[in-house]
Amino acid sequence: MMLFVLALAAAQAGPADAAVDRFDRCAATAERDPAAARVEAGRWQASGGGHYARACAGLALSTERNWSAAAAEFEAAARAAQVARNVRSATYWAQAGNAWLAAGDSIKARTALDSALTSGTLKGLALGEAQLDHARALVAGGELDAARTDIDLALTTAADDPLAWLLSATLARRSGDLRRAKTDIAEALKRSSDDATVQLEAGNIAALSGDEAAARIAWGQAARLAPTSDAGESAVVALKQFDTAK
Repeated sequence: MMLFVLALAAAQAGPADAAVDRFDRCAATAERDPAAARVEAGRWQASGGGHYARACAGLALSTERNWSAAAAEFEAAARAAQVARNVRSATYWAQAGNAWLAAGDSIKARTALDSALTSGTLKGLALGEAQLDHARALVAGGELDAARTDIDLALTTAADDPLAWLLSATLARRSGDLRRAKTDIAEALKRSSDDATVQLEAGNIAALSGDEAAARIAWGQAARLAPTSDAGESAVVALKQFDTAK
């Protein structure tokens, strides 16, 4: 009887469900064996895998940190999904934007993220993450006021994400609003005090506020948490100013 039920369920699943299942398997492979996932995605694309196959290739390339190639695959997936009238297109555009940011191309990132956000289909955390990435692209282009608008929106849709509070604090510091910077970095620390980047920014804000003791503590934490990371190394350099001052 159980075999009959399983066979009936498989028969009712349909090609769309089968494609989603195959994508989920391919995405899981992309995390642990990106080379194998790329091969699978290529084979699938050749046999009509469409946006699912392209998206899997993008995930595999992201795991390999081949950001430009990953972004191109996500964009191809987004266009294919749009043709198929599939709501995943917005997610793919958002993934493309994130990959372009990682590749250092804020202009292409902004274009992709504009497509993601104007679709109107992103919700919840996915919407918040896209808003944050859009803000990062705007900051890279020097559009700080517009970036503030995006970040404030993200603080309502992704309030549990420490990155939202970190970016808000950093932007406030750059804009000269130290009161807001202190408030927002405190929120980031509540959520991710073990993040060297958060501790580095806490030190930056404390230093600008004239609180040497707090700056020393935060920068010291950043250096201990991730000594070989960009944040950790920046913290070590920042701490040296106190030695120079004496």
